[in-house]
Amino acid sequence: MRIPKHVAVIPDGNRRWAVNHKLKKQEGYDHGLEPGLKVLKKAIEYGISEITYYGFTKDNCKRPKVQQEAFQKACVDAVKMIEEQGDVSLLVLGDSESDNFPENLLSYRERQDIGEPKIKVNFLVNYGWDWDLKGMHSKEIPRVDLVIRWGNMRRLSGMLPIQCVYSDFYVVERCWPDYQEEDFDKALLWYDKQDVTLGG
Repeated sequence: MRIPKHVAVIPDGNRRWAVNHKLKKQEGYDHGLEPGLKVLKKAIEYGISEITYYGFTKDNCKRPKVQQEAFQKACVDAVKMIEEQGDVSLLVLGDSESDNFPENLLSYRERQDIGEPKIKVNFLVNYGWDWDLKGMHSKEIPRVDLVIRWGNMRRLSGMLPIQCVYSDFYVVERCWPDYQEEDFDKALLWYDKQDVTLGG
């Protein structure tokens, strides 16, 4: 099987999942933590060398304050969980000059090797495509081979526009908190069948 070197994950549908389960919208984010760790373990099993998680965007910060606080906390918790798992090279990228960037993640703005890294992990927090392009903040991050988006939406939502210029795009219908291992497996099987020419 042809394995992508770099996979980007858009974990969408947390709020819709919460509403469908008769919870408040902000309660959906905590239910997305465990899927993130499961995806990381799958990526390592497959021998993928780099994975990028789309945490939250600058535009997401237009949402009600209670939701902002919830997804900011979820991102801090997710990064801590990844760090605790160990054996990763971890980078958090986003507009850290804004008050919307969690203070607890400031120390991760420079890549940190934890244990004996088996994979590079990038976490986009308070990220904006226009902020990125103006300063080329993501120049350390290489081209994305495969984007996987949960939640049945078909858009990049501004994620890494330069790196995703030739990315293959796979959509999972179920919301992110309902993640199943077969989601990742099917995405990679689908990728293996794509004709990757990079325009050539």
